[in-house]
Amino acid sequence: MATTTVPETKSPIGRDTPRIDGRLKVTGAAQYTSDFHFPGQLYAVPVEATIASGRIAELDTSAAEAMPNVRAVLHRKNIGKLYRAAKPKGFDGITDERRPPFADDVIRYYGQYVAVAIADTFETAKAAADAVRVRYAKEVPNVSPELTVDGEPDVDSERGDPERAFAGAAVKIDATYVTPVETHNPIELHATTALWDGERLTVYESTQAVSNARTVVAQMLGVPRENVRIISRFLGSGFGGKLWPWSHTLIAAAAARELGKPIKLVLSRKMMFQAVGHRPRTVQRVRVAADRDGKLVSLQHDVVNHTSMLDDYSEGCGESTPSHYSCPNVRVTSGLTRRHVGAPTSMRGPGRVPGLYATESAMNELAVAAGIDPLALRLANEPATDEGKKRPFSSRHLVECFTVGAERFGWAKRDPKVGAMRRDGLTLGWGMAGASWIAARFPAAATVELNDDGSARVACGTQDIGTGTYTILAQLVAEKTGVALEKIEVVLGDTTLPEGPISGGSMATGSLVPAVFQAAEQAVASLLETATKTQGTPFAGKKSADLAFEGGRVRTKDGSAAMPFAELLRQAEVRRVVGSGRADGTFDQMDTAKVTTHSYGAHFVEVTWQPSTARLRVSRVVTVIDAGRILNPLAGRNQIEGSVVMGIGMALFEETAYDPRNGAPINSSLADYVMAVNADVPSLDVTFLDYPDMEINALGARGIGEIGLAGVAAAITDAVHHATGVRVRELPVKIEHLLA
Repeated sequence: MATTTVPETKSPIGRDTPRIDGRLKVTGAAQYTSDFHFPGQLYAVPVEATIASGRIAELDTSAAEAMPNVRAVLHRKNIGKLYRAAKPKGFDGITDERRPPFADDVIRYYGQYVAVAIADTFETAKAAADAVRVRYAKEVPNVSPELTVDGEPDVDSERGDPERAFAGAAVKIDATYVTPVETHNPIELHATTALWDGERLTVYESTQAVSNARTVVAQMLGVPRENVRIISRFLGSGFGGKLWPWSHTLIAAAAARELGKPIKLVLSRKMMFQAVGHRPRTVQRVRVAADRDGKLVSLQHDVVNHTSMLDDYSEGCGESTPSHYSCPNVRVTSGLTRRHVGAPTSMRGPGRVPGLYATESAMNELAVAAGIDPLALRLANEPATDEGKKRPFSSRHLVECFTVGAERFGWAKRDPKVGAMRRDGLTLGWGMAGASWIAARFPAAATVELNDDGSARVACGTQDIGTGTYTILAQLVAEKTGVALEKIEVVLGDTTLPEGPISGGSMATGSLVPAVFQAAEQAVASLLETATKTQGTPFAGKKSADLAFEGGRVRTKDGSAAMPFAELLRQAEVRRVVGSGRADGTFDQMDTAKVTTHSYGAHFVEVTWQPSTARLRVSRVVTVIDAGRILNPLAGRNQIEGSVVMGIGMALFEETAYDPRNGAPINSSLADYVMAVNADVPSLDVTFLDYPDMEINALGARGIGEIGLAGVAAAITDAVHHATGVRVRELPVKIEHLLA
């Protein structure tokens, strides 16, 4: 199904490695947030607003409170004091909805929580929530899909004179591209289980950032940060929707404080479409121009996305535009417009995924207008340096991504005429696009222990959202210590552990490498020092500098003696040696860094089109990724394959629609919100170039969670045009587009 160019190696790094937590997940032993149960636990079900704009005129909880086994109905007047989240510092203290729940009687989006019912069972709590009566002073909501910037747009990047260059260019494209609202739909629903002991709060939470959640919950609850503990052992994915805390988390925590009982709150699938974020709708005008030879002379990228009525969320669609191709005249602007919807948030590949859909689509259109192959157009405009930041790239192999992908796909056989290629009675369409994603590190800390039973333990307060972080940390420790993977315990997902990075931005793995390596090195140093002081061993009285540690054995460098570390520790009567590691981040220094660190990729897509039945299908995808050294190709391929499938959903299926009468998401179920499923998955061919980028860490590893999604939709719509002659500029591609 998929291939890779990464060679096999005896080192645990770079080998196809099954996930060490896989058995726990497939046997049901892995505990997700909603799996935790505690004595005296109560269940909470929020009451959701059924309008998107207006005010609460009356809230009647009497019928609900009179129901048997209902413990409370909490709302603005009785939930206790909650505070507005402070402006975050870096990646700590972030929440996309800073207003505390129940803060006022104003309704700003459909599904906004107005109360919460708490009872002995979930069924009773749900019945009580349904029994709460709310009378509203309604106003007409604005959920219009027509987006124009409120006020003046921001100029995010500018060089040269793009307007003048565009006006005088030989070949030019001026087109507007639209991406719809997309809703995160991980298998695991958002969930919170909160316990309050009178002073301290413990929260079991579905989160991609345990440390950030701790800060936000402490701020909004008004308690010291050290009195809050966040635990997230396993996640059923998040796609960015679980990066930052949402209102339901604070509601559960406040309810636990008010009632003195454990509170469990699990959102319904319908609620997932309302109050826990989405990728915002974007409208992007791209003006791109070239000379007769296809050299770019002007590139203008103007973006607007919707945001909520209170909070500003910019999708950042123009992030890659200043540096992706060589062009002397560039201008990127962005702006927001407010709508009566819940706060948008990061969704896999925020910014660059919708942004590259627009700019890569425009490049494909420019190629047609210039009579140039779209691959040749890109190769002709490869930059030697980052022209936006005016500095070199740390490592950039995008040209090789294009050329390797073209070879594997058979691009040279492409007939550029629309509808000219056929197979088995179907019309073929071939399209392609490039991709890029940022690469950097967040601060991270870890501890590593070597135990007298021959096992090892690595601990870090990060989390595994399904991407394989448990396995990667085990691989890192195995690389440094020689301890077998099956004898390494990995402990994650708890704020009592050394503080780790968020699982976002494709930066967790790259951030963890230096911290875990340093911790392992410290543990080994402690082991060697112990060896020199342990009588009865061949190392007693020697200097630690004369010793080495390889393959789980302490040895003399001259090769005269060796001993398994477990035996050494037992002889020394030491239970364990421990090392700590800490590494600074680089993300906040990206604007001032000496080099630009990015990952790159290329997608080549084949679609089949059957006009008689209007049947369109993605039949083949070849993807080549330049993301530094690949630590676990098996998990890496899984990440890219999942990204490509998500890109198929973005191009052909996914769209959340809002009812203009009440602002409700219309298709708020998995029956009506269409996503790519197994039957839609084509042949996938994934290749990693595997060039280490030593600017990131000692292994040269960059993250790959998001790069595989960037550019997929543009390659698909290009293939659709090649097959049908229809240029679709508003996603998703619909049958009515192709029948027009």
